[in-house]
Amino acid sequence: MASIVTEIPIIDTDTHIQEPPDLWTARVPSAFKDKVPQIRWEQETEEDVWYLQDVRMFPAGITAFAGHDGYPPDESVKRFSDIPDALWDPRARLQRMDEYGIYAQVLYPNLATFATASFAQEDERDIHNLCLSVYNDFQAEWRAVAPDRFLPIAALPFWDIDLSLKELARCKEMGHHGLIFSQNPAAFGLPGLASRHWDPLWAAAQEMGMPVNFHIGSSGDDALQSMKSEVASMGLHAAFASSNLGFFLANSNTVSKLIFGGVCHRFPNLDFVSVESGVGWLRYALETMDWQWKNCGVHQEHPEYELLPSEYFRRQIYGSFWFERETALFALETLEDNIFYETDFPHCTSMCPGPKSVAQMPHVYIEETLGHLPEETLRKVLHGNAARVYHL
Repeated sequence: MASIVTEIPIIDTDTHIQEPPDLWTARVPSAFKDKVPQIRWEQETEEDVWYLQDVRMFPAGITAFAGHDGYPPDESVKRFSDIPDALWDPRARLQRMDEYGIYAQVLYPNLATFATASFAQEDERDIHNLCLSVYNDFQAEWRAVAPDRFLPIAALPFWDIDLSLKELARCKEMGHHGLIFSQNPAAFGLPGLASRHWDPLWAAAQEMGMPVNFHIGSSGDDALQSMKSEVASMGLHAAFASSNLGFFLANSNTVSKLIFGGVCHRFPNLDFVSVESGVGWLRYALETMDWQWKNCGVHQEHPEYELLPSEYFRRQIYGSFWFERETALFALETLEDNIFYETDFPHCTSMCPGPKSVAQMPHVYIEETLGHLPEETLRKVLHGNAARVYHL
C-alpha cells in the first residue's frame, strides 16, 4: 500500500486555515479596527476567544486540535501562541502535509463557516462584507506559496447576491477553486436553496467552473444551541460528541433541496459538494429520495425533471469521508465516482492524531481501510474525482 500512497498525489478535500489574530486588524483602515474580528483574552474562561465587536464567536483553540493532548471541547489550546505554526503558516503547513502524505488541500475558513450568524447580522454589513474580502485575499496569499497544493474556497456575502457575484468573479481571478455557501440560507431570513433568487449565483458559478461547497456548521447555530441545552443532562463531552452526528447529517436536507427544488435540473453542469458530512448515509438517502420521488408524484408534478434523484446526484453531487470504515466501503460500492477523501485538518474530529485521539495518520488509515480496493478506485477517491471537480 505504501507504493500507492507514494504514487497518488492525494487531495485532502476539507481542511481549514487557523486565522491569525491580526488577520483583519492589520488589513483594514484604522477606523474599522475595533469593528472586525479579533482575539481577546477571556479571564473568566482563561482562553483566547474570537470576538466580532461585542459578539462572542468561539474560542480560538477549539478549531486547533491537530496533535493536541486533550478532549474537545474544553480541553483545547488556551492561547493562540501555543497553536502550532502548521495551522496558520502556509510553509509550515506544507511540511505537515508531506508528513501526512498529502499532496494538495482544499482550504476552508473557520470564522466564515462556523460563525456565519455573526457576519450575517444586518447592522454594519459594509464591515462584514469587507471582512470576507480580506479573508479571501488571505487565502489567495496562501495559494501563491504553492498554487498546485493549496486550493482556496471563496467565502461570499450571500446576504447580498449582487455583491456575491462581484466577489465570486474577483476570487475566480485570484485563483480560488470554488465557493462555500450556507447549507440553509433560510435560517438567516433569506430565500431557501430551491428559490430562483439564487439562480444568478448558480449560473455564474456554473459558467466559471466554480463548484458550490456546503460545509457542515454553515446554517446558523441551532445545533450548537441544542448542544448547550443538553450539557446539564448529558455532560459536556457527551453533548459535544452527540451534536456532531447532527452536524454531519444536516447536509442530507441540503442535497434533497438541491434535487427536489430543481437546482440540479436547471444547472446541469454545476457541481455541488457536501463537505465533512461523511458518505455512509448517501446510499440510504438516494434510495429514499428515488422512492419518495415516485411515491409522492414528483415526476408528474414536474415532468420537466428528466432524471431520478439518484441520477442527478451521480451527475453532479459529491460527498467526502475521513474516519468511516465499513460505511465508506459500502458507499464506494456504487458511488466511487462521487466520493472524495478528506482529513478535516486541524479540527478535533480530524485525522491528525494527538495523544488522546483515536484518529490515525492518514496513510495508516488509507492502508487499513482502503488498501484492498482496486487501484482505479483508489485513484478516483484519493485524487481523480477531486482533481476533476476542483480543476486541479
